[in-house]
Amino acid sequence: MRDTHGVWKRELRAMVALAVPVVLSELGWMAQGVVDTIMVGRLGPVAIGAVALGNAVYYTPSLFGIGLLLGLDTLVSQAYGRRDHEECHRWLAQGVYLACVLAPPLMCLVAALSYGFTRFGVIPAVAAPAGSYLRLLNWGTLPLLLYGGTRRYLQGVSQVRVITVTYILANLLNWGANWVLIYGKLGFPALGVDGSAISTCIARVSMAAALLVFAWRYERKRGHPLFRHWAAPQLARLRELLRLGAPAAGQIVLEVGAWNLATISAGYLDPVALATHSIALNYASITYMVPLGVSAAAAVSVGHAIGAGDPARARRAGWLALGLGVSFMLFAAVVFLVAPRPLIALYTSDPRVLRVGPSLLGLAALFQIFDGIQTVSTGALRGLGETRIPMFANLVGYWVLGLPLGFTLCFLLHWGIYGTWIGLTLALVIIAATLLVRWRRDSARIAFTD
Repeated sequence: MRDTHGVWKRELRAMVALAVPVVLSELGWMAQGVVDTIMVGRLGPVAIGAVALGNAVYYTPSLFGIGLLLGLDTLVSQAYGRRDHEECHRWLAQGVYLACVLAPPLMCLVAALSYGFTRFGVIPAVAAPAGSYLRLLNWGTLPLLLYGGTRRYLQGVSQVRVITVTYILANLLNWGANWVLIYGKLGFPALGVDGSAISTCIARVSMAAALLVFAWRYERKRGHPLFRHWAAPQLARLRELLRLGAPAAGQIVLEVGAWNLATISAGYLDPVALATHSIALNYASITYMVPLGVSAAAAVSVGHAIGAGDPARARRAGWLALGLGVSFMLFAAVVFLVAPRPLIALYTSDPRVLRVGPSLLGLAALFQIFDGIQTVSTGALRGLGETRIPMFANLVGYWVLGLPLGFTLCFLLHWGIYGTWIGLTLALVIIAATLLVRWRRDSARIAFTD
């Protein structure tokens, strides 16, 4: 019994050591858009709206591209678990090639979208700077994808602290470059909103370069030079990477798309509903970053154990990650329930929003635990090499059941924004239950087979 307790305690420490830097990295990713919005704030509402709109449009295509690289979590971590370092290098190479192939079509899509703001009813005063901002931001797509692939590689070989450090430095660089380029400091011209986009591109180039240089130095010190036997493009490996990555990317788009559609629908109600929805969703998005980071740690830890031929350790890793993610989300739920009004008041003093907001945060508290379960289970299953079930669970949970119910309650039964959130909560319950049952079954099956 004492040995078993010691194993769990040791593996819990390892999981926390892996998860904390990844969680901070996820928060760093979220912070880039926040920095841009804050830095253009002095230019007025038009500039704020342009940056927010440009980031919103860029978000989904870029997340899809990064999602296609998520198969590296499985492939690199399992190879590392087998101590096959050259195989890790080969998968990194294929990730780099895939990023280079993905960037042009994604950039063409974003460029086309940048000219469509006025067609979708955006006022010209905002549409013009938003389009310009998006077209300049688009040039950071390839560095962003290269960063995403290299980050997955480094996570797979348990080098996560450098990712956090890189994000911190990149955000500081972005902040300083924003100050220089937006407002014309240090002899540079004042570029306004365009300066913010250029600044973000510079930060993303620096992120990609920093991680690639670190990966090269790290492997050289270990006696496994990264570029000594750099692999050529291999179609079979690229197909395998896409086999795992395409469902993961689809799952991300389905999830993000559902919440974006809910936000759009809130705009058809009234300004109070939209504002309250946006504030509650912002808090839910912040808490979501923690299980998202734990999910990545779960994918890596489970993958390491599978690669090492230790399915019992893989099961423990998945359950430990679920325990961490759910524990945090339980804490977040308590905070939402205990102090909803002060949380809403951090954003606004409008009495109408303060009246509606606490009830909406109560619904957010209700789905926190389920959001934690579904997010971490997705990562644990990815460590096993299973990415299709999370995609199908999100398709059914959000798009077949949750959103139709939410819109029925909202618009037909006139429950307002509460109806939409009830539907989304139901979706998360269904997705969480499906993925938890699947993780329990699949992890037990590999342990029994062994």
